[in-house]
Amino acid sequence: MSGFTVGLLMFAILMALLVVRVPIGIAMFMVGAGGYVYLTDSTLPLLNSLKNLAYARLSNYDIIVIPLFLLMGQFATHGGLSKALFRFVAAFMGHKRGGMAIASIGACAGFGAICGSSLATAATMGQVALPELRRFGYSGALSTGALAAGGTLGIMIPPSVPLVIYAILTQESIGDLFMAAVLPGVIAMVGYMAVIAIIVRINPAAGPAGPREDWAERLRCLLRVLPVLLVFVVVIVGIYGGWANPTEAAAIGAAACGLLAVISGGMRLRGILESMMGTAHATAMIFLVLLGADMLNTALALSQLPADLASAVKDSGLSPMLVMVLILVTYIFLGCVMDSLAMILLTIPIFYPMVMGLDFYGMSHTDKSIWFGILALMVVEIGLVHPPVGMNVYIINRLAKDVPLKETFKGVIPFLISDLLRIVLLLLVPGISLYLVHAFK
Repeated sequence: MSGFTVGLLMFAILMALLVVRVPIGIAMFMVGAGGYVYLTDSTLPLLNSLKNLAYARLSNYDIIVIPLFLLMGQFATHGGLSKALFRFVAAFMGHKRGGMAIASIGACAGFGAICGSSLATAATMGQVALPELRRFGYSGALSTGALAAGGTLGIMIPPSVPLVIYAILTQESIGDLFMAAVLPGVIAMVGYMAVIAIIVRINPAAGPAGPREDWAERLRCLLRVLPVLLVFVVVIVGIYGGWANPTEAAAIGAAACGLLAVISGGMRLRGILESMMGTAHATAMIFLVLLGADMLNTALALSQLPADLASAVKDSGLSPMLVMVLILVTYIFLGCVMDSLAMILLTIPIFYPMVMGLDFYGMSHTDKSIWFGILALMVVEIGLVHPPVGMNVYIINRLAKDVPLKETFKGVIPFLISDLLRIVLLLLVPGISLYLVHAFK
C-alpha cells in the first residue's frame, strides 16, 4: 500500500476504536505505533522513536502552562469565586427581563477568564446560577440552554487550554493567540446576551424580571469581584506586555486565585487537596492524549498524508474560502462524536498545512495561523453544545433533573445560530481577531 493509503486506513481504524469507546489518547497511540511499524517494516525504528517521544513533548517549558491554568480553574471552582461573579452581574442585570440568564452568561465569561476549561465553567456556573434561574421562574429550556452555551466561553475567553495546545502544535505564540481570542470572546458573550434578550421579548414568561438591587449592594458586589478581574488582567497583560512569559503569568494567576479562594471564598485544606487532585487527573489525561497525538502525527508524517493532502488541495483549483468552509463544516460534524481536545489534536496536523498553503486576503503566515486558530476554536466550541455529544448540555441537564434533555437541546438552538453568525463574521472579517494582536505589538 502507498503511504497515502496507509494514512487513510489509520484514520479509519482510529474512528473504529473511538466508536467502541477506546480512550482517545490510547487509540491514537496504538494506531500511530501500528502505522509506524508497517511503514518502516520493523519495530526498531519505533522503539528508537519512543525513547525520545515522551521526553521531547513533556520537557517543553511552555507545556507547564496547562496544569497551572487548570490549577487556577480548580482554585476558582472550589473557592467559591463563581458565586461572587454571578452576584456581581446579577446585581446590575437581574432586575431586567431575562436579566438573570444574562447574568449567568456574564458570570460564565468572567469565570472563563480564570478557568480555561469549558466543562469546568459549565459545571461550576450551573451549580451557582441554575437554582437562581429556577427560583425566579425561568423556563427550563432558557435556563439550561443559556448555561450550556455560556459554558463554552470557558475556552473562548483566554486563558484557554485548547489554544495552548494549538500554540504548542503549531509553534505559535501563546500570548498572540490569547490576545486574538479576546474580541471574538467578547462578541460571543454579547451575542449570547442578545439571544436571551430576543427570547424574552418574544416570550416574556421565559425569563421574568427579578428584584432591583440598590447601589450599595452593587458596590459591595463590585468590590468582591475586583480581585478576580485583577487576576485576569495580570495574566493577559503580563503575557502580552512582555514582563512575564506564559508559564510565569500562569503561575502568578494560579497563586493569586489560590489566595483569593482562601481569603474570600473560605477554601480550606480539603478544598486545596481536591484542587490538587483535580488538576493532576486533568493534566494526566491531557498529557496522555498529547503523547498519543505525537505518536499518530509521527506515523502520519512518515506516510506523507498531510503533505499530499495539502498539495492536492492547493492544486485542486478550489477557492481558499471554499476550502476553509469545508474544513469548518468537517469540524462541526466531528463535534458530533468527539470532544474539543481530541478534535484539535487529531485535525490540526492535517488541516494546518492545507490552510498555510492557501492565500487568504493576502495575510502573512503568522496572521493566517492565528486567524485559523481562533476559527478552529470557535467551531470546536460548537461541538460542546450540539447533539448528539454536546458535553456541556449533558453536564447542565444532569444538574437540572426536572428538565428533559430534549428541552435543553431545544434551548441551545438559538445560541448555536448566534455561534454560526459569529463564525461567518470572523470568516469574512479576519481583522476582528487580529486587531488587538497588531495594536499592541
